[in-house]
Amino acid sequence: MKDYNELIEKRIADGREYRNMELRASGNAGDEMIVEGYATTFNEPYLLWQEDGYRVFEQVDRDAFTGCDMSDVIMQYNHEGRVFARMSNGTLSCTPDDHGLLTRAALGGTEIGRQLYDEIKGGYTDQMSFGFTVAEDTREINENAETKEVEILRTIKRIKKLYDVSAVSIPANPATSIAARTYGEGAIAEAKAERQRAEEERITKQKLIALINL
Repeated sequence: MKDYNELIEKRIADGREYRNMELRASGNAGDEMIVEGYATTFNEPYLLWQEDGYRVFEQVDRDAFTGCDMSDVIMQYNHEGRVFARMSNGTLSCTPDDHGLLTRAALGGTEIGRQLYDEIKGGYTDQMSFGFTVAEDTREINENAETKEVEILRTIKRIKKLYDVSAVSIPANPATSIAARTYGEGAIAEAKAERQRAEEERITKQKLIALINL
């Protein structure tokens, strides 16, 4: 697991992010053995990270995949090893619709693909994670005046590249956890710095008012 985590951390350091999605076997059309799921939904905020009274939410804009590089997305297991399907040979498709990015893979082309299909059909594997880089996003910060809790909403406006979709062995897979922590902690640190700056400005203003009123 250490080598895998090091691989994921290196990819995240280069700007790649990971998110979970549900995966299901949708049918066995001939020998295709189809699995599908939504890599993400659109305009539906979800909790990404939380700590110390801060909560980071994220949502994906409906047009985020416009212009996205999906020239050769691949399907793997835990973001490494053998390729089970890929866009360049027509066994994998990633298509935006009104709900989100629908991902569909035909696993019948290889023996290991057929084994994975059986695992998914049997409910042993029911989660996927997808890797991507963001080209443009926005951030809103809201503070509850009573509780002092802070909510940060990130909206991903444009995704630069979609690298892969991967069936994962456990729902809380390291790729998603590390990526969420990396972004979440950074967003919280910036929000804390902004709160500190605002407090310092408030104190300075009060001092100036006090001097003027002397």
